[in-house]
Amino acid sequence: MIPQAADSWTLREAAHLLNRAAFGGSPDAIKALHALGRKAAVDSLLSAQEASDSVLMPEWANKDQALVELKSQRDNARQMKMASSDLSPEKAEKTRRELFKELRIQNQKRGTEAQSWWLDRMLQTKAPLREKMTLFWHDHFATSIQKVNQPIIMVWQNDLFRRHATGSFKSLTHAVLLDPAMMRYLDTQDSQKGKPNENFAREIMELFTLGEGHYTENDIREAARAFTGYRFNPDTGSVMHVKRRWDETPKTIFGKTGNFDGADVIDLIFDQPQTAKFMAGKIWEFFVYENPPPKAVDVLADTLRSANYELAPLLREIFLSKEFYSETTMSTQIKCPIQFIIQLQKELEIDQPPKGFAQNAQQQLGQVLFMPPNVAGWDWGKSWINTNTLLARYNLAGVLCRSTSKSEVMQPPRGKKTPRFAKMRSMAPEHSGPDYEKIAPAALRENPEKLVESLVLRFFHGPLPANASASFIEYAQSKKGTSFTDKQVAELCHLMLSTPHYQLC
Repeated sequence: MIPQAADSWTLREAAHLLNRAAFGGSPDAIKALHALGRKAAVDSLLSAQEASDSVLMPEWANKDQALVELKSQRDNARQMKMASSDLSPEKAEKTRRELFKELRIQNQKRGTEAQSWWLDRMLQTKAPLREKMTLFWHDHFATSIQKVNQPIIMVWQNDLFRRHATGSFKSLTHAVLLDPAMMRYLDTQDSQKGKPNENFAREIMELFTLGEGHYTENDIREAARAFTGYRFNPDTGSVMHVKRRWDETPKTIFGKTGNFDGADVIDLIFDQPQTAKFMAGKIWEFFVYENPPPKAVDVLADTLRSANYELAPLLREIFLSKEFYSETTMSTQIKCPIQFIIQLQKELEIDQPPKGFAQNAQQQLGQVLFMPPNVAGWDWGKSWINTNTLLARYNLAGVLCRSTSKSEVMQPPRGKKTPRFAKMRSMAPEHSGPDYEKIAPAALRENPEKLVESLVLRFFHGPLPANASASFIEYAQSKKGTSFTDKQVAELCHLMLSTPHYQLC
């Protein structure tokens, strides 16, 4: 076991746990977690449960309805092909394009609806660690709707990740082999005896389980033959192994020979000690910091193997570790765009953002759900921040901070009026803004220092450099008059959120 944290347990540490193991929270949520004590707080996150339909999925995502639609699409395509035989090549091509245009428009609309549904779930969930791990798996086993081209099977994959979120990594990897979205993305469905496709074989070793340098090219070629014969059955929404399409001849993988199929290859991969090291290191980097200490990785890999690849013991050990609460860790991780979007709403205690806010924010900040850039997922850390995305973060914070008075309009930070800000502000008429009477009660508004102290704890959960706090106090003092209005509180909040400090958690 890696060194564990002391028995002492601060509000700042509780906020840190909620930020990293979830998506942050309001001051009341942090206090409630702190009241449990460190160990009970970690256990509460690991054991939290909620119904699968706690946030209703779009109607089209109902499996029975989806299967009917898939069959209808196949029938329409078949009928179009038959009818095209009586048409000129030009008219047949026009008919085909019209059909696919309708499907493309429908898929784009449903992709956006799926994003909204998942973002709502992240914001409202009573099991936030499960949603955070669902995001982790979406990046780890990356697939994109742009190639998969079927929103319904992307939603099914999302549900798969949620069901296995903190469970067995080995069981999840077996399930991913039979996942229709992954099959479409890495072309497994086209892999058959005599014509094996190496995509899945390569990525499962290089990106999903072992890491580069821990397999041979021959292992890839032999595994590709084992992964032949898997086919998606649209009538049932499941994947089956068609034996006549499978290469049943002996393969040699990691020095072992047998008539292996895909499931056998996964078992062979999980027999390799490197698999536990790879996943322990990747989870550490997601929750703690990059470049984990090798000794810590070795210890956590032992934890993972001894638990038969169940993830809860590994997560518990990390969240109770001394290093997780060290100054090296706390307030040093750049928030990914999804973390930024959800945590911002939680800290402003906004249950419903302006219409279109989350979709626009994803595009502006460079992390669109169900659309990672490639099979390696998103680049993290410093790649999230550049001149454009930093300004977009400041402007998005301004949209959410706009005051409850509908006659008052937020201005961009430091007077930077941009077309992008105007577009985002146009989303805001239906948005009433945060409840500033709760965030900044009247008594606090009489004391600029106390008001700033309260807001610093809400947004930063700990002390800031003296010059940063001084600038906030100076701003608050300059606005204090006969009445410290909601608009002025909103401007102060926006100023705080438009700083480099807020981009870290």
